[in-house]
Amino acid sequence: MSDQEQRILLSTLEQLPGYRIVRVIGVVSASAVLAKHIGKDIVAFFRNMMGGEVKEYTEMLAEARDLALRRLAEKAREVGANAVLGLRISTSAISQYAAEVMVYGTAVVIKPSKEVP
Repeated sequence: MSDQEQRILLSTLEQLPGYRIVRVIGVVSASAVLAKHIGKDIVAFFRNMMGGEVKEYTEMLAEARDLALRRLAEKAREVGANAVLGLRISTSAISQYAAEVMVYGTAVVIKPSKEVP
């Protein structure tokens, strides 16, 4: 696997069992702002009036979260990290029809720990 294809480990943990941090690079962050098109907003409006889950917005936030996480992994890779620890996810409304998902954490280089016999 080339460096470009290297998988970045993302974790909400501060330490990973079986790994040791060999270098702390620093904070990395990424975000995604998504909006649904007007047709989905109209459907969501009626769902909201009837009560229950507004699936159109659930899907929109899931898409934004996944995109933001991919961007975060790319930024971590660019700064030489192979993991992001202490991962946090935040959301905010940008407008009535758009939402932002921001992800951030600490970019680090980790290596497997040597097990003690």
